[in-house]
Amino acid sequence: MFKKRQIKSKERVSSHGEVFTNEREVNAMLDLVRPECLRPDSRFLEPACGDGNFLSAILERKLMEVKRKYKSSVRDYEYYSVITIGSLYGVDIMQDNVEACRRRLFKIWDKQYKSVCKTDCTDEMRDVIRFIIARNIVCGNALTLMCVDGNGNDTDEPIVFSEWSPVMKPMVQRQDFTFEEILRMSQEGNKREAKLIDDSDFDETEGHFIARYTTHYKKVHHNG
Repeated sequence: MFKKRQIKSKERVSSHGEVFTNEREVNAMLDLVRPECLRPDSRFLEPACGDGNFLSAILERKLMEVKRKYKSSVRDYEYYSVITIGSLYGVDIMQDNVEACRRRLFKIWDKQYKSVCKTDCTDEMRDVIRFIIARNIVCGNALTLMCVDGNGNDTDEPIVFSEWSPVMKPMVQRQDFTFEEILRMSQEGNKREAKLIDDSDFDETEGHFIARYTTHYKKVHHNG
């Protein structure tokens, strides 16, 4: 359920421009991209995620579709729920919002997990989901692309996201990129698609990742 109030305090509005989006507006916007909200691997990034109004609504839509398709198989449901949770990213400058968003996403996932998998639910799977959420929902400044400290001030640490990609089941590939690198590659890809630059100027291998590994979907957290 969405929180009804749109602000937590006048001070937070004044200092950080923090205003939460109402449920009606969230759903109206998501309806515009409804097919993408049903694909487990369709990625969404909310650069000022607050406590997760958009991300939680997207997660609920995605998980309902995963349930519809894979409820008859515990392993398939688990696999695609991992891909689903791995497709959602959020940044917020307020640590309490980040923690609330993480809890909210996990609660939505766990409720659906228990509904589908019942006695086959395991704490191992819950550890996997908590790990992915912690990697994907980060405390940082989406304008400077840097992590922030407890006072909301930039640190020297860049925001890093993990890309979780399905490969041959039951395997998942993780690649870590800085937020800055993701934006740069996205911009170059858009230019190429629009034919605004010559193909010879675009190197598909350009750019770097921080880490990459492929592993069983239940073991993604073992490589920290």
